Amino acid sequence: MSIEPAKGIAGLKGALRYVRAYRDQIFVIKLGGEVLHQAEALSGVAAQLSLLSSLGVHLVIVHGGGPQASALSRKLGSEPKIIAGRRVTDDTALEAVVMSVAGQLNVAVLSALRAHHVRAVGLSGVDAELVSAHRRPPVQVVDDNGQEQRVDFGHVGDIERVDPRVLETLLQSGYVPVVSCLAGDGNGNVFNVNADTMAESLAVALRAQKLIFMTSAPGVLRDRNDPSTLVTFADPDDLASLLATSAIAGGMRPKVEACIRAATGGVERTHIIDGAAPDSLLFEVFTGAGCGTMIVGRKEKATYLGVDLAALLG
Repeated sequence: MSIEPAKGIAGLKGALRYVRAYRDQIFVIKLGGEVLHQAEALSGVAAQLSLLSSLGVHLVIVHGGGPQASALSRKLGSEPKIIAGRRVTDDTALEAVVMSVAGQLNVAVLSALRAHHVRAVGLSGVDAELVSAHRRPPVQVVDDNGQEQRVDFGHVGDIERVDPRVLETLLQSGYVPVVSCLAGDGNGNVFNVNADTMAESLAVALRAQKLIFMTSAPGVLRDRNDPSTLVTFADPDDLASLLATSAIAGGMRPKVEACIRAATGGVERTHIIDGAAPDSLLFEVFTGAGCGTMIVGRKEKATYLGVDLAALLG
């Protein structure tokens, strides 16, 4: 037997304990707009999702589509406005979000999954009252320059509640829900909801074992310009100092904040990884070292480190 096949078999044996642990568990996976923009990257992600599904993991996919919505806004004659990583959604921006995210991108994800034999169903938070929200009032925010300002985000919704029954029904029937980041209210209004927040809310409502953000970054970096400063493992206390500085800014901030809320709200483990890197999802899920940043609650950190130490001691 050659060395490479032997390494492959060893890898399979090493992954076996993860396969057993994850069977019949729920993973909520959020795909960033940067990943969706590249057909090859999306196909690679779909192949990895297909493998997870075939191993008995129940998947819920959530996607945004910020870059695509921004491009369509420009075509419609309106320059996008992003403050503290969040989109100001006027009438034109909402039109762009609905068309690009709930339309073109949702179908693109479904098509990629179908090519890898995954039975997926597209929906948004508006469907079956899955996600109910209200219009966000003007709020004080600190922008990426550290300046505080009052911002009216327009047709942006803050989530009030999640009714996961439609997702549970689909999961029990063997389907993979693909959810776009729109929510509604009882008056028929549609809101643009931050996809990171939606993924977090769905993960908590479903009591998912994992919440995974697939982004264009390798994870949380202490220095945004230096990939070698990757934070591989953290709890909320570890991240507090980074959040207080400009180290975590732009679109990474809402992801980290969503991970912290999910990790303290019942989701065992949350992850931020580079979705465009080959097989990054499988490396993160099926190897002890992983490839990105894992964020857990304080209690789970103690449990994880205890298990890890036991493994090291044999």
